[in-house]
Amino acid sequence: MQELTHYIDGAHVKGTSGRFADVFNPATGEVQAKVPLANAQEMDHAVQIALKAQPAWAATNPQRRARVMMKFVDLLHRDMDKLAEALSREHGKTLPDAAGDVQRGLEVVEYCIGAPQLLKGEFTDGAGPGIDMYSMRQPLGVSAGITPFNFPAMIPMWMFAPAIVCGNAFILKPSERDPSVPLMLAELIEEAGLPKGILQVINGDKEAVDAILDHDVIQSVGFVGSTPIAEYIYGRGCSNGKRVQCFGGAKNHMIIMPDADMDQAADALIGAGYGAAGERCMAISVAVPVGEKTADALIEKLIPRIDALKVGPYTGGKDVDYGPVVTAAAKANILRLVETGVEQGAELVVDGRDFSLQGYEDGFFVGPHLFDRVTKDMDIYKHEIFGPVLSVVRANDYEEALGLAMDHEMGNGTAIFTRDGDAARDFANRVNVGMIGVNVPIPVPLAYHTFGGWKKSVFGDLNQHGPDAFKFYTRTKTVTARWPSGIKQGGEFNFKPMD
Repeated sequence: MQELTHYIDGAHVKGTSGRFADVFNPATGEVQAKVPLANAQEMDHAVQIALKAQPAWAATNPQRRARVMMKFVDLLHRDMDKLAEALSREHGKTLPDAAGDVQRGLEVVEYCIGAPQLLKGEFTDGAGPGIDMYSMRQPLGVSAGITPFNFPAMIPMWMFAPAIVCGNAFILKPSERDPSVPLMLAELIEEAGLPKGILQVINGDKEAVDAILDHDVIQSVGFVGSTPIAEYIYGRGCSNGKRVQCFGGAKNHMIIMPDADMDQAADALIGAGYGAAGERCMAISVAVPVGEKTADALIEKLIPRIDALKVGPYTGGKDVDYGPVVTAAAKANILRLVETGVEQGAELVVDGRDFSLQGYEDGFFVGPHLFDRVTKDMDIYKHEIFGPVLSVVRANDYEEALGLAMDHEMGNGTAIFTRDGDAARDFANRVNVGMIGVNVPIPVPLAYHTFGGWKKSVFGDLNQHGPDAFKFYTRTKTVTARWPSGIKQGGEFNFKPMD
């Protein structure tokens, strides 16, 4: 049995707490490794090393820090296949999907190469008689990130790349369900030239999370996960005086207008609803066709596409559409919610409850499900299922469809499929959701824009990556300087306004 490690001060370090968690192969259900769960003392040890290493890194000029990111990009490309295979083995997603996970993180690293430009301050010449004013963006010190299982490469890089290029040290607490890729990323970025102690990976559970939130050295915390945990981390972190950004759950709606290309909409829903077994915070889990005729046409298009989906392990070939969910508990929760949908009166058009894959009966595979005639009061509509389950909620008109997305407590992403530019523009302007797709089913912004939802999908006032990341991981210092033209005698005891 493989025993994984922490990554501290440039080396793999065994855990000392005596506590471990199982790391499964989701395709077989077998335990393939054990990961140590850090206690507060282990976390403090890593933080103290980071605290000692950070000042020299902050004193390194931004151009040299950016060069580390340039080399890191090269190494990510070099090891793409190795990273994707390790990711698939622990998470269960297909190899192309795993490579995409790495790629979307890599793109943020590429954006961070522009740090010399993004970290420039402002300058005012002659703000007063003989007075100049200028501002500087300076690193916070030691930052930390708590990242989820569903994107074990992308989201860590979304956090640590901008934090580090801004001059901070970073403590990464990845998901204990799939920790190998974060450990590999730490090795790679040090191979790229990052000094030891600047990025450290500490595996753990709630004890490690609380140690981060309560540690007085750690200045900022990023989190991605469920809304209840996001609320907890945001509240505890802020009460301890930290800068905190937390991204929670989602229930993403896709509006299908009567004039939409129905084949395009159906294809989009298949990828956005069932890709990665639905384990994406940007998955479309609610389809909202406008009008009965649109709904009937959509269901007719969806059924054969869903029946044709190939579910299997990542080793099953390039034509596998999605793999298992991450744990047996996740599978049980998905099937429990499916049962509530049936009990509460939704029409289960495609029933995947009895799905079983020959040779992988102990794996965590969940068949695809399609519900029709779902209503707002049903559990499958109110809660994030995080599985291959698509719910169709029929709307009588555009205003009702818009209201569904606006009234839901989650506000991560949404989309509209239409040929009508006026409807698309109105939807984008009015809907109270953070990321909007127009004929695009998963509207994840590129690295040079920012990622973030609204309502109970986010806690904090700055988004991930893009310009917001450089604001989050730095603080502004403003200097007012006067250089007298000659020697002055005597003191002044009153505050003079500037001319």
